[in-house]
Amino acid sequence: MSWTRGALAVFAVCVLLLTGPAACDSGDGGGPEAGNAAEPVGKLLDTTDEEGRRYREVRAEHAPEVGIEVQPEADESWDVRLTVRGFTFSPEGTEAEAAAGRGVAHLFLDGDHIARLHRPRYRLPADLVPRGTHQLTVRLYADDDTVWAADGEPVESTADITASGAGPTGAAQPERAGGRSATAPAADW
Repeated sequence: MSWTRGALAVFAVCVLLLTGPAACDSGDGGGPEAGNAAEPVGKLLDTTDEEGRRYREVRAEHAPEVGIEVQPEADESWDVRLTVRGFTFSPEGTEAEAAAGRGVAHLFLDGDHIARLHRPRYRLPADLVPRGTHQLTVRLYADDDTVWAADGEPVESTADITASGAGPTGAAQPERAGGRSATAPAADW
């Protein structure tokens, strides 16, 4: 009976050689089709942001996330800190193509673009924030300048900040998480 086992083994090897490794794919997505590099990242929508950049829709469970926290500094500037999940900041000079979970953040003060960030910290100068309450919004973009989106909405976070204007600032004054921006660019930290 050992000749039967040997013949079966030779037959199995012949089937593998004739059909190739694709015949062994279990259908769980781990085969050759998984992670096809030529496959586009997300779906481009007709929706655009205020500057005309198209939204790049990804499923919510694969979408990056961003949070923003803004704290006043002693020199009346603002320390802006971003927290991200499922996202990596691209260094300057990165090729302009979309890659899953990678790109840059843009900061907007009351809807006006003020900075493009390649890292999660930013120093917002005091002179860019006039007296009053403002909204600082951070939005994530792919390296090809498309807006990361989930469920038709951009991946972004907004914080309110209140600038008291000229004069001393009181350390006991409560602060709300948020951020501000102005029309002039400020340097990355």
